[in-house]
Amino acid sequence: MDLESLLRLVQTGELDPNEAKRMLEEKAKREADGKIDDLGFAQLDLDREKRTGFPEVIYGLGKSAEQLIAIFERLKLHSDRVLATRVDAAKADQVLSAVDGVMYHGTAQALTWFKKPILKVNDGYVAVVCAGTADLPVAEEAAITLECMGNHVEKIYDVGVAGIHRLFRRLPVIREANVIIVVAGMEGALASVVGGLVAKPVIAVPTSVGYGASFGGLSALLTMLNSCANGVTVVNIDNGYGAGYSAGVMNKLMSKRS
Repeated sequence: MDLESLLRLVQTGELDPNEAKRMLEEKAKREADGKIDDLGFAQLDLDREKRTGFPEVIYGLGKSAEQLIAIFERLKLHSDRVLATRVDAAKADQVLSAVDGVMYHGTAQALTWFKKPILKVNDGYVAVVCAGTADLPVAEEAAITLECMGNHVEKIYDVGVAGIHRLFRRLPVIREANVIIVVAGMEGALASVVGGLVAKPVIAVPTSVGYGASFGGLSALLTMLNSCANGVTVVNIDNGYGAGYSAGVMNKLMSKRS
């Protein structure tokens, strides 16, 4: 019974208000329960895409191949795309063998599944700028995330400050992007350099690449957090997914306004 019919019955006196309240509470509980798929080891949030615009993403680290397969199979029933991050090659091989249509992106260590090809639904593009080849896994994780969200991505790789002339050659492409992600390890200076050259939001991603005094990415993180360049926002160490998701949301909002 819909809400309008229920209220009419209360209005005409055919239904007690307390009984109507009980019926509404039961309906709300049924709807809430229907938005969670309980696998025992995981509670899948089936309503996330409706709330946030993008379905739940699988964090593969720490999950077994069997768990990944079970989650993939369930999410496929409720969404047109599934993304899993931090999946090593051995687990990926098992998922590929068990679940039809899954693709593995080795550098990014990500698995994707699409019911149909994802169109580039957002105008413009996001530039993913990467300091060095060793930072590529994090940069590719950001790029895969952006593409799953329907964004066009321009990749500008191996343009770190040790050979800064390489960056200047690609500045026109970088400056035309709606949002810029900068991925860098070592001392993490590239984010400040880019931030001082563009008029677009910059999302900085420190990576754990570097020698001993980099402290697993802490040096790059602190450099980025202390940047004097305006418009630089920083995500966690190696969090390419987080940067990609945030940039995707920004680009979507910019597309709506254009």
